[in-house]
This record gives sequence, structure tokens and C-alpha cells, in this order.
Amino acid sequence: MRYLMRFSYDGSKFNGLQVQVEGSTIQGTIEEALTKINKKFVKLTATGRTDALVHAYNQYAHFDLDVLMSGSEVEKALNSLVGSYIYVKEVKEVANDFHARFDVQNKTYVYKINMGEYNPIEYDYVYQYCKILDIVKMKEASTYLLGKHNFKSFAKAKDLRESYERTIYDISFKENNNILEISFTGDGFLRYMVRNMVGFLIEVGSSKREAKEAITILNSQDRRCAGINVPANGLYLVDVVFKK
Repeated sequence: MRYLMRFSYDGSKFNGLQVQVEGSTIQGTIEEALTKINKKFVKLTATGRTDALVHAYNQYAHFDLDVLMSGSEVEKALNSLVGSYIYVKEVKEVANDFHARFDVQNKTYVYKINMGEYNPIEYDYVYQYCKILDIVKMKEASTYLLGKHNFKSFAKAKDLRESYERTIYDISFKENNNILEISFTGDGFLRYMVRNMVGFLIEVGSSKREAKEAITILNSQDRRCAGINVPANGLYLVDVVFKK
């Protein structure tokens, strides 16, 4: 039976989502719990990977179990096994051909920036930039990133693939008590893409670059043109919408 799981996690406590040779990972922790429940190895397939230090409010993944259990029973069992830094919000049965990665319609990420006084308590959860940014200029620059583009300039330099085309549907800004949150909704994101776009927007907001340089950067298809890569700790996967 196939299940879809919605869950959150504190990325600062793991070496990323994807299973690796060394270090504790979110996927590894959940697979270990599912294997105990199933009495046989269970593979977890998430909507996509998140790097070390990246958090999630609503990540999704599918898995198959041989044992017959309701979604709520699986949810309860998982939360008793995965520890304090992962929380399973919902588990429900889905069709056997459902795929958590390939059936994604769009994703939303948010990046959090502290423009005020340095806060060591929030270090793992908000980028401590600690300087005021010109949000009006950043909003202008973000308009050039909307729509369908080749985002190779904003991808990880060694992330080789056939296509770098992605569509950004919305970029929004919210500021409260000197914490700036920038939200991105798109049909998909390349590795480091959000963090590199935020890095460019920060350079615009600090008057180091002009908003219209986004056009030149996109056309260059060269990572070296896009500017800084901001730390992972300010990034959150907010939600995922699946195709109907």
C-alpha cells in the first residue's frame, strides 16, 4: 500500500534530507523508523532534496508498506520513533502510481533575513545579515526573475543537467521587526537556486548591483555572474502543491 506523508523538520540537526555515507539525515531517520514498522526495508521518496541546515514546514514524501495500517496509525507510529526534530503532520493512502517527486505542480520556499541586531539565538534559523536593505529595489529586481527562464546562472556551478529551465510564478516580500522574508513559488528549483537568487537580491538591496542586471545574469548562463550564495540556515520549504 502506498502512503503520502506531510512532515516538518529542523534542518540544523541533520546533514541534509538525502541519505549520505556519513552523518544523520532526515531520509535515513524516517526510513529507519518505517523499516521498524514494516519489519522490512522501506524506501522514502521525497518531493526533492534539501541541503544541510535547510528547514521545512511542509515537506512531502511517499513510501510503500506491506503491513496493513491506516494513515493515522502510521503517523502515530512514526512520531514515536523519529525523534524531536522531525514531526509527521499527516499520513494518507494514495494511488499506487502516485509519485511525490514527479507529480509536483509547484513549490514555495521562504528565505529569512535579519536586518537588525545580531541574534545568536536565531542563528540556525535566520540569516544574520544585520544591515538594512532597500526592499523597493529588491522588489524591482525580483520582477525580472518571474516567468520561464534558463536559471543556469543561479544553479550550483557543478550541477550538470539537460535543462535549467524553470518557471517562477511569484516572488513576495514581508518585513516585520527587521526580519525580511522573501517567498518564491515556482514549478521547481535547481540546487542552490533560491539561495543564489536571494544573494543577488541582497546585492541589489545593498546598492552593490542594479535591478536590471538580472537580465544580463540570466542571459549569461554563467554562475560566476550571479553573485553571492547566502547561507542555508535561512531557507525553508513552505509547501508543495501536487497535480490533480
